[in-house]
Amino acid sequence: MANARFIKQHRTWEDWAGICLGILIGLSPWLTGQALDPGVQFVAIALGLLVMLLAQLELVGSYRWLEVAELACGLGLVASPFLLGYSASGSLRYWHFALGALVALLALLELWQDWRLSDEELAKHGQ
Repeated sequence: MANARFIKQHRTWEDWAGICLGILIGLSPWLTGQALDPGVQFVAIALGLLVMLLAQLELVGSYRWLEVAELACGLGLVASPFLLGYSASGSLRYWHFALGALVALLALLELWQDWRLSDEELAKHGQ
């Protein structure tokens, strides 16, 4: 019974995991040694900062739009190797696909956990 409650309730570790994922996303071009294209660097840094900001905002109070925005960031990161043309070579494409998928899955989990809560219950998340 305790395991079911653990999965069904939005916990702060999920927000901290989002912050850590944002840091990894922002540093990913340098961690993989593929910090050659300034456009790819900009997208990685921008999406990493955005994921971090959204996760930090969820520590203060949870709103459904934050999770939807995190989901969009995760899906955008998954699509970025194809949109920016680095899907043919290098490990950065795998990093971005994996990190984007993790962000999207985490956002879906949080959205599912918060789906039936009222706006007042969501606002109490960070307190």
